[in-house]
Amino acid sequence: HILHKKKINLNIIFYHRHQNIMTTKKEINLEDSTVQEAIKTMRIFAENYAKSTNTFFCSDLEITEAVIIGLAKNKIESGAALCPCRCYANKNEEASFSFWNCPCVPMRERKECHCMLFLQQDNSFASHHQEITISALKN
Repeated sequence: HILHKKKINLNIIFYHRHQNIMTTKKEINLEDSTVQEAIKTMRIFAENYAKSTNTFFCSDLEITEAVIIGLAKNKIESGAALCPCRCYANKNEEASFSFWNCPCVPMRERKECHCMLFLQQDNSFASHHQEITISALKN
């Protein structure tokens, strides 16, 4: 029962944390060639980084998808793959600090990805996947 309660509480946290990036899919034109190229670039980056750090994507691929699209959107807007789970007063200024550029400092230093993109194998929300198909990102 405790594990079930933990998952429910974590799902609530995930919902609030990803609420702003889940809407990104609706706000961005997925048919635009610049957007498609940025998504492809972020997908390849995420797959390579997951493999090199032995981390895994979230078992809820909608989370993985939203984060990759959010990274692509921020890359287009600011020139940097800023963490899409955070709100920024000035994306360009924030990008210059590099702290929240993916992989962010907490991920690089402690393997802690609060976006749930790169998860440790023992995380109950980790899948066994280090790759995601482009078609999954277009749905």
